[in-house]
Amino acid sequence: MLIGVLSDTHMPKMARRLPSRLVQKLKKADLILHAGDWCSLAVWEELSAIAPVEGVAGNNDGSDIVRRFGYKKRLELEGVRIGIVHGHQPLGRSGTERNAMSAFADNPVHVIIFGHSHIPVCKTVGHTLLFNPGSPTDKRRQPQYSFGLLHIHDGKVKAEHLFFKDKT
Repeated sequence: MLIGVLSDTHMPKMARRLPSRLVQKLKKADLILHAGDWCSLAVWEELSAIAPVEGVAGNNDGSDIVRRFGYKKRLELEGVRIGIVHGHQPLGRSGTERNAMSAFADNPVHVIIFGHSHIPVCKTVGHTLLFNPGSPTDKRRQPQYSFGLLHIHDGKVKAEHLFFKDKT
């Protein structure tokens, strides 16, 4: 199974459309996961035309997105438990990664997908893979835009980032 992973699209403020590099890779995906800060349901519509989409709301999303997706989601795909959260809760100084991990402390998962910081992360903490795809449209202080792919095969997960220099 191939899963496209993105977060923090902040559209239409940061881009009028999804970058073509992202769209081309997502066309091969069986599923797309978005970790919040869509900022418009038009992003969901655009992604849904490519592949099935699941996701969560972020701190910049309106009530329509919060109602549709909620702030936290847990999926099981080919035997792999995946948690999705934006990473902005609880409010405070604990940090985005800790926020993401605490969201699933009572219901462990194999993979936690999160966003919020716009900083690409791919690391294992204990037995859990933490994966932040970065942002394909708002790199902030990062050198490049980014998104991710998860490859699931026989209950094993491989995560990778894809980086690019411009939003075209």
